[in-house]
Amino acid sequence: MAPDAQPVTAPAVGAGSTRARYRRILRFAAWHLTVTWWFELALPRLGFRGVAERTRTRRMRRFAQRFHLLAVDLGGLMIKVGQFLSSRLDVLPPEITAELEGLQDEVPPVPFPALRALAEAELGAALDQVFASVEELPIAAASLGQAHRAELLPAAAVDAGLSSVVLKVQRPGIQEIVDVDLAALRKVGGWLNRVRFVAKRADVPALVEEFARTSLEEIDYLQEAANSERFAADFADEERVAVPRVVWERTTRRVLTLEDVTAIKITDSSALRAAGIEPADVAPVFASVMFDQLFTNGFFHADPHPGNIFVTPIPEPGAGRPWELTFIDFGMMGEVPTQMRNGLRKLLIAAASRDGKGLVTAISELGVLVPSADTAELERAMTQLFDRFGGMGFAELREVDQREFFDFATEFGDVVRALPFQLPENFLLIVRAMSLTSGVCSSLDAKFNLWDSVEPYAAQLLRDERGNIVQDLAKQALDAVGLAVSLPRRLAGVLDRAEAETLAVSTPRLERQLALLNNSAKRAGAALVFAALLIAGAIVRSNDLVLGNLLMIGSVIPLLYGLWRGSRRR
Repeated sequence: MAPDAQPVTAPAVGAGSTRARYRRILRFAAWHLTVTWWFELALPRLGFRGVAERTRTRRMRRFAQRFHLLAVDLGGLMIKVGQFLSSRLDVLPPEITAELEGLQDEVPPVPFPALRALAEAELGAALDQVFASVEELPIAAASLGQAHRAELLPAAAVDAGLSSVVLKVQRPGIQEIVDVDLAALRKVGGWLNRVRFVAKRADVPALVEEFARTSLEEIDYLQEAANSERFAADFADEERVAVPRVVWERTTRRVLTLEDVTAIKITDSSALRAAGIEPADVAPVFASVMFDQLFTNGFFHADPHPGNIFVTPIPEPGAGRPWELTFIDFGMMGEVPTQMRNGLRKLLIAAASRDGKGLVTAISELGVLVPSADTAELERAMTQLFDRFGGMGFAELREVDQREFFDFATEFGDVVRALPFQLPENFLLIVRAMSLTSGVCSSLDAKFNLWDSVEPYAAQLLRDERGNIVQDLAKQALDAVGLAVSLPRRLAGVLDRAEAETLAVSTPRLERQLALLNNSAKRAGAALVFAALLIAGAIVRSNDLVLGNLLMIGSVIPLLYGLWRGSRRR
């Protein structure tokens, strides 16, 4: 029997309980890492690979069940770890993801008197002096905090422009619990980093630090409030998205007061239909909004599970959509650096184009493959993947012959495992956000096909990329022309200054060199203008035949000029 299989009561916050919590997490990790090493590495080397394969499903299920108990008993960041594991449908077997799926809903609430004491200490006044009323029954109990409905006092309501709010209060002692959990996770990360197979594919300590950063930000409600306003600014002109307003006068690092925007949970299909909203219509809009965050804005909601997104009916929609998506809980946010965002855009375009080679190139640019990786086999496997399964939704994939699917998955898995993959920093939250997005869309529409949302979005990105190419080439051409036009004047100035300083520079050899330099600069400028016009014409021609042809014909003029300048060299 593995240790920690039996639940214990939630720990109190104190020196003894924190040490016991730390040791319990490490015992759990050490036991299961040892079991995994024995079955997945040791037994195959001893010739018992079949034993490992036959017992794998049962072992995965047992691990998930025991971790489920551990996370519910301890709370804190263990819930967050379980939520992340449950969202990794792409790499983890269903035995794990299904078992951990409902972790968030099992967090027991904190008794209201304890929360009241913390909130009053933070706000510096009794709650009945700050709010007209506060409901003691929570509307949500999460691993790090708890939310209650409240009403502002009349004067405060006038100042804020709203009266109904949600009061979000941290769990008492959560800072100490988070510190202990992070210390334990850092220790486990150090263990994993000593395993060569793991270390080749991920910098585990760096991933733990990324998780630590987001977790510490999540228990700073001032940071969450700032995130909320930044997210709202990104979608200020977007009628599809709504964000609750922050009541800053009632917000501190451990207490957050927001506009009450509670509406229909995004995956509540029956409630959506009762409001006249078809769930299948919500899925592509939600996917598109998430794409905007990841590929355009670069600032995204990293925890878009169903409890954090509402569908809000609009009573008087006018000419627009009769509903909007309302996002809440901005504690876990991610940023996509510019270079990574460019790589993600290329990845999306390649996937929509069924371009196996382009997809592998984009993966390499993202840093997921080490630079020395031989990608020929992966390109071949990706091309076969697109040829056979490209464009299929989950419902269509279920209809594929299971033997064919299994054979391909086995071969594809062998190719992937043979490559030196690594998980770059800032990628953890991106993977989580996309996994949750796919899950929400599939629950809204069982026949949802992600390609239907990816393709038009990728087409727009491709049009934008083409526009950027034309602009860049035009700018380079103009810069070159400007250089060519100004070069004689600048060279004359250099000669004037040289003569003023009595330098003997007016020799025939130097003059010939300057003339050749001037001639070469003009030829280079003409060549750039020719290339820019020709490429721009070829790109534009697919959408505008007349303009494209004019640009391509016009490119002949700088070409002839460049040839004429070349003939003058003789």
